[in-house]
Amino acid sequence: MKILVTGGAGFIGSATARRLVADGHEVITIDNFNTYYDLKLKRDRVATLIPGVQMYELDITDETALSKLFTENTFDVVCHFAAQAGVRYSVQAPEVYVTTNVLGMQTLLEVMQKHHVSRMVYASTSSAYGTSTVTPFTEDVPADRPVSVYAATKRAGELLAHSYFDQYGIETTCLRFFTVYGPWSRPDMAMLKFSHHITAGKPIDIYNHGDLKRDFTYIDDIVEGFVAAVQQPLKYNIINIGYGAPVKLLDFVELLETALGKPAIKNMLPMQQGDVYETYADTTKAKELLGFAPKMDFKNGVTAFVDWYRGYYLT
Repeated sequence: MKILVTGGAGFIGSATARRLVADGHEVITIDNFNTYYDLKLKRDRVATLIPGVQMYELDITDETALSKLFTENTFDVVCHFAAQAGVRYSVQAPEVYVTTNVLGMQTLLEVMQKHHVSRMVYASTSSAYGTSTVTPFTEDVPADRPVSVYAATKRAGELLAHSYFDQYGIETTCLRFFTVYGPWSRPDMAMLKFSHHITAGKPIDIYNHGDLKRDFTYIDDIVEGFVAAVQQPLKYNIINIGYGAPVKLLDFVELLETALGKPAIKNMLPMQQGDVYETYADTTKAKELLGFAPKMDFKNGVTAFVDWYRGYYLT
């Protein structure tokens, strides 16, 4: 297949593009290379993970540039990762999220329908659940109580995809990712941010005084689920992709301290605005429809992350 990967310089987008190339697909990637975090990390991902893959520096809100790309290429599937990420930054700059995650999604879908591209796999988020469900999270709940602008915009993307499926027949599988971690992760995510602070002897912020749980899911398992969705058209569907075993925040910090060989200085804080207490994926649907079965347990995943961290940042 010929596949477009948006957000191809991102953490999950670059890893997925690499796997799609390895599987024999023809892959073209786009990214706007914004300065939300270190551009060197983005460019190093591209150079290391997807050398030789065509990369266009292009913003998904630019309909003219997108249309030109779709005129010059006939895509079978769009793998849509491009988004403004991060719950906490959405408190500071909500307009950026609405522009990229909502207008960008609508622009991409509009270009797809005009060029008769009828399949998308969309990188959504467990944050969409907000406070609307008990754990474990199941896909059949309304997900209409987001607690951050980030979550609201990603949920809006799912709804836009449904409207384009209903009107134009664009099949979209929306994959709700749960706390993705691993090599090449973003600097604003806890694992990499904490590692920087611990190695530098700086305090790490522990929200809700450590009383939080996250369903950490290793990058390779996320990619496996995504690639399965690329291979399996499911009309319109929403599917959880998570490990299915929440980890206590302080247990995570302890594992990271052990792997780094250095104790953390903990700055205990109240609950952060826009955050949720627990994420926990019910993966029954993913197993049934995609054959999804995550393999990397959290302890070994942290070790793999720290091995990469030492090689990339400390040598």
